[in-house]
Amino acid sequence: MHGHFSIKSVVFSFGVLVLEMVSGQKNSYFRIEKNLEDLLSYAWRNWREGTTSNLINPTLRAIATSEIMQCIHIGLLCVQENVGDRPTMASIVLMLNSHSITLLVPSRPAYFMHTTVESNMSSDKSFQASTNEASISELYPR
Repeated sequence: MHGHFSIKSVVFSFGVLVLEMVSGQKNSYFRIEKNLEDLLSYAWRNWREGTTSNLINPTLRAIATSEIMQCIHIGLLCVQENVGDRPTMASIVLMLNSHSITLLVPSRPAYFMHTTVESNMSSDKSFQASTNEASISELYPR
């Protein structure tokens, strides 16, 4: 986000990619019923409510649900707000290759939106939100 890359930011990106693949949604705002929601907030809300199966892309329902749930769990571990709580890539590989490892409980993801955005925004415009109430400039190409 700020041009600083580290091993933990790569882990975060990997987690986002896993959640995108499982859900079939981009890590941006998408419409859920009458609200706009970002992927990490949607995944976290479903995890907390015990409705993680809502996150699974319907085309993947024929695949073993336990493996998909494990991927969602690992994806949420990768996007945790506290960088120190994120797993290393070596431990992620181990988690993906083993079904007997007990996974830690993930904490809230970074960039978690506490509320959803009302649907009065036009669906063809991209929406940007600021979690720290700083202004956001809209950029237009020349």
